[in-house]
Amino acid sequence: MKIAGSFLKIQEDKEKIDKLNEAVDQIHFDVMDGQFTEKATIDLKTISKNVTEITKPIDIHLMVIDIKKYVDEVLKFEPAYITFHIEATGNPQKYIEYIKSKKVHVGLAIDPETNFDYIYPYLKDIDLALIMSVHPGKGGQTFIDISDRIEKLCEYRKLNNLKFVIEVDGGINNETIKKIKKADIAVAGSYITDSNNYQNKVKLLRGEKHE
Repeated sequence: MKIAGSFLKIQEDKEKIDKLNEAVDQIHFDVMDGQFTEKATIDLKTISKNVTEITKPIDIHLMVIDIKKYVDEVLKFEPAYITFHIEATGNPQKYIEYIKSKKVHVGLAIDPETNFDYIYPYLKDIDLALIMSVHPGKGGQTFIDISDRIEKLCEYRKLNNLKFVIEVDGGINNETIKKIKKADIAVAGSYITDSNNYQNKVKLLRGEKHE
């Protein structure tokens, strides 16, 4: 399992973002508009200055209503993935095709309370399925057990010979990560960035002894 580090709580601190980049497999970049979510992230110009040293693949998570606008704005970060929420649009296919047209892998996120059946029609066309294990928009929330959703996706992926990766975001720590063992990517934010030693926290997530 890969560990993606979210810098939501340290987005104004370039030194800490650099430390996170060194510790994790990829960077999870949250973008919130203050409409889909209660709060907005800081402006992208400020973030641009703070992420200049990122060398790991960037996974951008859009928690926004105006999906196209933000896709266009984040392309400058050369992301490996751009993920948007199924709840943000009545036409997910439109944005799946738009992101693909930009030569970027596309992800589709689904909230804990959203009917999981909604995601199935799009699985054949996406590269990443993001299962939220908290409600979007706030860091440091308590993990919601969504292990049954991971099981369903794994089974569906195998039966249909699909290649999308499964990512889980929200409330991940060294205990809750045990409940999502079949996921391909675990996103961790506060658990890592609230500590003084990012490397050790990532080792704990991997089940390794820390230094």
